[in-house]
Amino acid sequence: MKTILISGGKGNLATEILNVNKEHNIFAISKNKLNVYDINQLDKVVKKIKPDIFIHTAALTRPMIKHINSPDDSIKNNIIGTSNVVLTCIKYNIKLIYISTDYVYPCIEGNYSENSALFPVNEYAWSKLGGECAVKLYKNSLILRMALCQKPFPHPKALVDVKKSYLYMDKAANIILKLINEKEIINIGGETMSPFEFAKQDNPNIGKIYLSEVKDVKMGKDASMNIKKLKKILND
Repeated sequence: MKTILISGGKGNLATEILNVNKEHNIFAISKNKLNVYDINQLDKVVKKIKPDIFIHTAALTRPMIKHINSPDDSIKNNIIGTSNVVLTCIKYNIKLIYISTDYVYPCIEGNYSENSALFPVNEYAWSKLGGECAVKLYKNSLILRMALCQKPFPHPKALVDVKKSYLYMDKAANIILKLINEKEIINIGGETMSPFEFAKQDNPNIGKIYLSEVKDVKMGKDASMNIKKLKKILND
């Protein structure tokens, strides 16, 4: 059994990790008690809990336009905040698991492996890659590039002409807990398909939308990931 500290404790992924956990002692701390931009507060929480593992889920995500209109917030939360987490984990020799995104890939040709060239498709992804840079400098770390989706699918319409490797958060949470002893970088996702095909599996009445209609979010046509490494680790 490990003692695990999760930032962003009120978020969807942290909640799902708590829900599926049956083995570990997990502390999921919300932003008002664990603001990663405040390195002194971060230090106090870590000294109190003494975690073996820090799962860093806290991030500024949506609305995506915020990363364009308020880059300072994006930098503070996703780059400086993550750097603070890395520095704290180094100080106390804590294993760090960082939740990143499939959008760090160019999202043009798809089937991206962990060794594929990176070129983030939007400002949010640039901020997450900034966090990755800090994490990668710490050897006792694991970067998880993920294509996460809430369940049920949270929108009335889904994209038809885009490819993703979506995975519902409950399944992703299970996988994360199986990977706590891994290091380096691992893609986590599901079968490659359009968001429409993915959503339709649980909602046959889902509506259609096309990439040309999306104005507020920069997206590539193919963000699909190669998950052979993940399957090998899980013996799937």
